[in-house]
Amino acid sequence: MSHVQLDNPAARRLFLHRHALAEPPAGPGRGDDLAALIHRLGFVQLDSINTVGRAHDMILRARRPAFRPAHLGRLYERDRALFEHWTHDAAMIPIAFYPQWRLRFARDAEMLKARWRNWRRDGFEDRFAAVLAHIRDHGPVSSSEVGTDEKKGSGGWWDWHPSKTALEYLWRSGALAVVGRSGFQKRYDLSERVIDSAMLTGPGPEPQECVNWLCGAALDRLGFATPGEIAAFWDTATPAEARDWCHRQLAKDALIDARIACADGRVRRVFARPDIADQATAAPEPTGRLRVLSPFDPALRDRARAERLFGFHYRIEVFVPAAKRKYGYYVFPLLEGDRLVGRIDMKARRDGARLQVRALWPEPGIRWGRGRAARLEAELDRVARFAGLETVGFDDGWLRDPIPAAGTG
Repeated sequence: MSHVQLDNPAARRLFLHRHALAEPPAGPGRGDDLAALIHRLGFVQLDSINTVGRAHDMILRARRPAFRPAHLGRLYERDRALFEHWTHDAAMIPIAFYPQWRLRFARDAEMLKARWRNWRRDGFEDRFAAVLAHIRDHGPVSSSEVGTDEKKGSGGWWDWHPSKTALEYLWRSGALAVVGRSGFQKRYDLSERVIDSAMLTGPGPEPQECVNWLCGAALDRLGFATPGEIAAFWDTATPAEARDWCHRQLAKDALIDARIACADGRVRRVFARPDIADQATAAPEPTGRLRVLSPFDPALRDRARAERLFGFHYRIEVFVPAAKRKYGYYVFPLLEGDRLVGRIDMKARRDGARLQVRALWPEPGIRWGRGRAARLEAELDRVARFAGLETVGFDDGWLRDPIPAAGTG
């Protein structure tokens, strides 16, 4: 039996197009344009690290250079076009998807009770009524405003007091909604005061309908995927549910069994829509503009897939002791056309209003000539302006030798 097969350039082209990284970065990056971009991506992952800009802001900036963090804040806190919850991590999600999260709320409610009891967060369930009453009477709160008389254990950052644990549980299970952040600390309010009543209490999709939507929406944003990749996209449907969905769709001719050529020449079996070949042909040739990506960019979040598709081996070294880091604490991948051409270690020096480049490592086979150097300089100037910085500086010896071949770094 023959199968549709995409060569590696076609697969990259389609994948980048689905992640809004093929077309030239342009657009107002605010209001309806920003909302449409996040809907296209599915969600934007949140992260607190801010060496240049936070991950969610860097993700959006890479696609919309005019974007500024305040634009996301307005969309989220004022317009309520987004809600915050979990996919594979904390994320901003289009409010239109909220009904599909009822399944996530129910599953988190069951899973977290068992998990957090095992972590010895005793007493958090006893705080539900008091926490809800406090919010009902006093309005939105942060974790520092509840349980002030409760003792926190000595287990570190994750060793929350019972009321903090209750807040997180009530949010994860749907009773509370996050209405904003202050210094990256979440503020919680009653969902009934934030979410449209029709979405909150009206008839919602059945669990299987949610699974069907989650799987279909994931595949449409990836272009092609294995059941495991489909399940991991939203991290709500299980791999078994995604596999069953794929085979049901295959039996109805709504999906096909396809093959994707990897960067190393190997071929990987995936599921795709029947018109995947036409989709790949119609996808635009990726722009040659060089751009800095967040390590948490949705195109790169699955490190194994990025390595298979682009030959780009990347591991973040935030939790690696400084003496053992190969590259740096928080190193940004560099995309040019359909290739990841290097990685750059840089940091915003707020005291000097300078973007300081510590090091850049080209990928194997990438020559850092004048043209590429000019494209990098233009991109770093854009990043500096985005971060509110005035100049770009370079450490001595910043341009390093090409890194070892993929898989050895």
